[in-house]
Amino acid sequence: MPVTPGGPTQAPADTREAGLHRQLTAGQMAMVGVGGSIGTGLLLGSGAAIQIAGPAVIFSFLVAAFISWTVTVAFGEMASLHPAAGSFGVYAELYLNSWAGFISRYGLWLALAIAIGSEMAAAATYMSYWLPQVHPLLWVALFSALLVGVNLRSVGGFGEVEYWFAMVKLITIVAFIVVGAVFLLGGRVAPQYTAHGGFFPKGVWAPGAAMSFALFTFAGVEMVAVSSGESRSAADMPRAVLTTFGILTFVYLGAIAILVGVMPWNGAGVTESPFVSVFRIAGLPAASHIMNFVVLTAALSGANASLYVDSRMLFSLARGGYAPKRFGRLTRAGAPLLALLVSCFGIGLALIFERWAPQSAYVSLLGAALFGVMLVWLVTLSSHIAFRRRLSSAQLAALPMRPRGRVWLSVAGIVVVLASLAGTWFYSHLIVISGVIYVVVLTLFYLGMKKSGPNITMAEP
Repeated sequence: MPVTPGGPTQAPADTREAGLHRQLTAGQMAMVGVGGSIGTGLLLGSGAAIQIAGPAVIFSFLVAAFISWTVTVAFGEMASLHPAAGSFGVYAELYLNSWAGFISRYGLWLALAIAIGSEMAAAATYMSYWLPQVHPLLWVALFSALLVGVNLRSVGGFGEVEYWFAMVKLITIVAFIVVGAVFLLGGRVAPQYTAHGGFFPKGVWAPGAAMSFALFTFAGVEMVAVSSGESRSAADMPRAVLTTFGILTFVYLGAIAILVGVMPWNGAGVTESPFVSVFRIAGLPAASHIMNFVVLTAALSGANASLYVDSRMLFSLARGGYAPKRFGRLTRAGAPLLALLVSCFGIGLALIFERWAPQSAYVSLLGAALFGVMLVWLVTLSSHIAFRRRLSSAQLAALPMRPRGRVWLSVAGIVVVLASLAGTWFYSHLIVISGVIYVVVLTLFYLGMKKSGPNITMAEP
């Protein structure tokens, strides 16, 4: 991937990824990120974060939004110069080393595979609300076949489906924010921000304990970078990542601010989704059925976007020599069929762990998944620092996205991510321990692959 000194700064896509079709628009790439990010965690699991920190959970999301901004800037700059399905893995190879590229790609691949399984298991649970007599495994099989079919279409067709999938969630949450704001401003409900033990009912450090949830909800910007390998133009990347960041920030901060304002924090998510509670208070007929449809759509949209990104990660690894070559083969529609099918392994894994393994084992698996996303962010921010130092002044000036913070923005992002992970230790040792084991295992796997893999090919600077 050459970068021409002083000339046009857009480098061609990674030549190892030849064959992918470049059909995604900026809007479709943004909705891939939004769809992969807004999952059942916000719609159903937001009550857990509120219970940890109370109304002060708003600060958790503000810090998470800042970290997401630093990552957005890094992705926007590097993806506009190096559009590639391997995205952050390719950037790490170019500007750091092969180890960083390896563990970040495999780290996200494993994390998303676990997330896909969790979303599919959740989708089966939602269908049981309407049809309890149907075995959940049947729903898992049907939905899996549906999503594989969508992902085997041309990438433009996939983008269109995911766009409308994600739009259902987005419209619902915006409606929730509007209804909640009307309640608060119109005096229909009394503000609950300080009504039960003050704004910091669990102490001033409680927002730090809720950071793991807040950070994970913002995961999605990296999905936009992955889709850059199939974008119509690398020039669309800044708009796509900024759109994703803007939507996620508005949705998450707005939804959480309304939730803790409308409902007592110590009653959130105990017996039902906080979103259902607010719509029920508003007198929305059949609120539980409507929200069940929305969370079902959210689960399928999240799994759909994650499966797309996961298959491209494995495809990129195969083309780089870090996975069997057969995973790098494409269909006529430009889809990596075998990589797509193998990336579904998390569905079976999640079902097995959720049904038969101890709860602590499944939590460990999810903790490793969370750490995988944070690992990607740390590698991306580190790559961005090296990227900025490597380019000449003329090349930096020609970048379509040039924030004022420059390198220091990425440095600040790394410090806050590490501080957030350290803060998580005081709430759950399991997440940090799982993450350390995760990195050690991936490193051993990398050393084994490097020793026995003569076909490994690095991205060219």
